[in-house]
Amino acid sequence: MAYPLPPSPAQVTIEKIYVKDLSVENPSSPQSFRMAEPPSIEIGLRTRADQVEPDVYECVLTITVTATAGERTVFLIEVAQAGVFSLQGATPENLQPVLAMHCPAILFPYARQAIASATINAGYPPVHLQPLSFEALYQQQLAQKGAAAA
Repeated sequence: MAYPLPPSPAQVTIEKIYVKDLSVENPSSPQSFRMAEPPSIEIGLRTRADQVEPDVYECVLTITVTATAGERTVFLIEVAQAGVFSLQGATPENLQPVLAMHCPAILFPYARQAIASATINAGYPPVHLQPLSFEALYQQQLAQKGAAAA
């Protein structure tokens, strides 16, 4: 008896990696450089992917770092790290997971470096983002969508 072969994974090729947008706001300087207590840091993350042409997608990983002290914003840094990826052999079943997990995981180290450099350039110690599991984030997103549909 013959069994059907599982769908082969998509072949991903990086065509270009670049910073699409980088924003640094330092509204509390220079007073913020004299603060005794370190600010609290909040990190936001979002991804999106758009088809550029057949089998070619732009994936954008946006990370926002907001530092606050009490009610004041100490600094706000946002980077939109982007990449153009060619996906050969992607099926409808594996296209979304590749764009939601694999491509952002490729972009993350670049975004992490941009955040650390921007923080230093703003006059603060670098913010080093901890490694992320984009697979776990994707599974969490699927579970939330399933719960919302139920």
